[in-house]
Amino acid sequence: MPSSSSVTVTSKCTVYPNQKSTIKSLKLSVSDLPMLSCHYIQKGVLFNSPPYSINDLVNSLKQSLSVALTHFPALAGRFETDSDGYVHIVCNDAGADFIQAKAKHLSVDGILPPNCDVPHCFKEFFTFDQTISYSGHDKPLAAVQVTELADGVFIGCTVNHSVTDGTSLWHFFNTFAEINKGAMKITKSPDFSRDTVFNSSAVLKVPEGGPKITFSGNEPLRERIFHFSRESILKLKSRANNNSSFSQIAEIYGKSLNDNRNLTPRSRFEISSFQSLSAQLWRSVTRVRNLDPSKPTTFRMAVNCRHRLEPKLDSHYFGNGIQSIPTIATVGDLLSHDLRWGADLLHNNVVAHDSDTVRRGVEDWESAPRLFPLGNFDGASITMGSSPRFPMYNNDFGWGLPLAVRSGRANKFDGKISAFPGREGNGSIDLEVVLAPETMAGLELDGEFMQYVTVV
Repeated sequence: MPSSSSVTVTSKCTVYPNQKSTIKSLKLSVSDLPMLSCHYIQKGVLFNSPPYSINDLVNSLKQSLSVALTHFPALAGRFETDSDGYVHIVCNDAGADFIQAKAKHLSVDGILPPNCDVPHCFKEFFTFDQTISYSGHDKPLAAVQVTELADGVFIGCTVNHSVTDGTSLWHFFNTFAEINKGAMKITKSPDFSRDTVFNSSAVLKVPEGGPKITFSGNEPLRERIFHFSRESILKLKSRANNNSSFSQIAEIYGKSLNDNRNLTPRSRFEISSFQSLSAQLWRSVTRVRNLDPSKPTTFRMAVNCRHRLEPKLDSHYFGNGIQSIPTIATVGDLLSHDLRWGADLLHNNVVAHDSDTVRRGVEDWESAPRLFPLGNFDGASITMGSSPRFPMYNNDFGWGLPLAVRSGRANKFDGKISAFPGREGNGSIDLEVVLAPETMAGLELDGEFMQYVTVV
């Protein structure tokens, strides 16, 4: 397994926007504020080596980042808490960190071993390791680390979770890439409007000295990427729908994976591919945890609220536009019923999360402002983050598409799952699964789950 012992930082600087921001400040919303106790998000992409020197690449990326920050001035700002307790992003052009590193003893093939845990070296390909988002009062809100490998390069992006959710992160990442590729005009500008349901007069009272992370960052964990081909997911979906016959053409992968965008009457009743996969994961992890049948187990997933609201938010609304949906069942009920039973629970919760539900969630938070309790507090929970909808493999910086998507150490605990699109597209999905070592060992032996996994 590749070692992480010699990822060496060779340079570090601050990159500033190439134009001054016309936005003065942005108040953190009801959806942003709870993330102040979460780590910065760490996501990155692995490439083959570019057809030019690392120095030329680094210079190009710095220039492109400078332009990208002009379009995303919030990421070049800093937090400020005013006298009334409101937290703002001050768009003061203070800049983002840029780190150049090397690990030339590591090869692309060596860090993408089939059927193995994710190598620890990926944790070293990001900066601001285990930094809490509240630290944005003093630290940059974004950073890019470029790590040179023997035959490849990894571009890791770290952003403050109270500034962006996954939708906004990948919008920024895609824009950064298209600028580096030579685009003179970006595909879509971010929407910084703050006159939304998420804008609130409620004040979040932060503990003296700032918030702390809500889970232990020291527990032993294993992390694996499980790949599910289109064919495997079709089989799972068919099983979750009680083997109903349906046309593959009606299976629009990427549609409403984790949301209810443009739901047809049929899709309101039909369990989706992603819900089917999530239900299978929930069943299998719960089974191998060997929990008491009477114990409640929770599957929590983040959903994009931009299109759920009436009127809808702009699809490129910049900030956190998400809410968390918990689905709860007893261990005995989940395991004694078939796959459809658990998938139905997930499906019904997602479909029911409409504009009124989003607004009730906002009102509930306003009645008792609080930080987001990230973690697995009862040993029976699963938290699904990210989405196979995100355009992770669209990041072409000018010499080809990514070979892989990986994340850092941030916000990981027993039961934390992240969903990525598969590299081949076409509806394939990768699940980044983080579990206690004994639970992961059990999952690897769970035939009901592993029959759908493809080794790549």
